[in-house]
Amino acid sequence: MLDLRQLEALVALSHHGTVSAAARALGYSQPTVSHHLAALARATGAVLVTRAGRGVRLTQEGRALAARGEEILGLMDRAEREIGAMARAEAGRVRLAAFPSAVASLVPGVLALLHERHPGLVVELIDAEPPEALEALSRGRVDAALSFSYAEGEEDREGTRTIPLMDDPLYLVTGPDGIEDIAQGGRCRWITGCARCHEELAAVGRSAGFEPEVAYASDDYVAVQGLVAAGLGACLLPGMALRAYRHPEVVVRPLAGERRHVAIVVHAAVPRPAAINALVGACRGAAEAVAV
Repeated sequence: MLDLRQLEALVALSHHGTVSAAARALGYSQPTVSHHLAALARATGAVLVTRAGRGVRLTQEGRALAARGEEILGLMDRAEREIGAMARAEAGRVRLAAFPSAVASLVPGVLALLHERHPGLVVELIDAEPPEALEALSRGRVDAALSFSYAEGEEDREGTRTIPLMDDPLYLVTGPDGIEDIAQGGRCRWITGCARCHEELAAVGRSAGFEPEVAYASDDYVAVQGLVAAGLGACLLPGMALRAYRHPEVVVRPLAGERRHVAIVVHAAVPRPAAINALVGACRGAAEAVAV
């Protein structure tokens, strides 16, 4: 393995022509540069420098190695600058998985803050419901996942850490002639969404004394509201979904005490990469704005 300091000495000699000039350019003593050149010759098994009058000159092998050495030193300098920029969250790429209503209402604010604070940071966005997003995080296919749960204090998966962002209240959404209170839920059919949303509807129904009769299911909150507006049932929707889109013909009523907990989930490794810290900070800032 060639020593970078030795290559640096050879490149400096090729640029400046004398050992003393190379030493001045590098800030080394002349004996140090001579030592590096001799060590490099031993390491390569080639004659790199020969005497020419009172000075020295590079041999054919020396010129070839100096040219390659300049390329190597340039790559090392570029690598240092790139890694330094990534360490300061000035560059790099982050893969973020997020559920649909977050993509529509929370993520735009996240990306805007990142663009303002860290314009060189690129975010690759993947649409995924929480179970798929968390699985992708566990398998290393994404770097962070926006997720939600209806239970307080849901346990972290092994190797991950959940960072709370906001509480997202739930609303009863009906057609103009629909039920006016969740206690009347046994009198209508229901439209539900993802598995977690279906479980929450069942839990809310049990608390109100009825078992929901589910007529339709869709993960698309725009489609769900269209079904509700057509009089085909009622649904529960979180505030983030209604903020992203609200059908003009639906009636929305708050559900006291019902909410989901929105969080960003990251790998548990400490310390976290600067890019992930930047993403978490932007998520917190965007969540504060959305929750107002």
